[in-house]
Amino acid sequence: MTKPPIDLLQGTVDVLILRTLAWEPMHGYGVARFIRQRTEGVLTIESAALYQALHRLERKKWIRAEWGLSENNRRAKYYSLTADGRKQLREEAATWRSYAEAVFKVLEPV
Repeated sequence: MTKPPIDLLQGTVDVLILRTLAWEPMHGYGVARFIRQRTEGVLTIESAALYQALHRLERKKWIRAEWGLSENNRRAKYYSLTADGRKQLREEAATWRSYAEAVFKVLEPV
């Protein structure tokens, strides 16, 4: 049974996209689909937020884009992680792990 989608906390979209692209280059729809499937539908990214984030990450040079053909044989922009993006992913993942550990410490009974 899938859980209902929840609102993403501010700042999570970038790290989710970076982590997704660490697996392999993907087009925007593929990124959104991967995150939705990996989280069993709990996390979804709306198209507008996804493409704003992809463009933001590209401007920061954490990802690069190249045109290619999708699995439907349509022209699509494929995004891949840069070396700077891999470094940023390591930093953001460490921050999120620390944050989550701290939250769980508060949630656990004393």
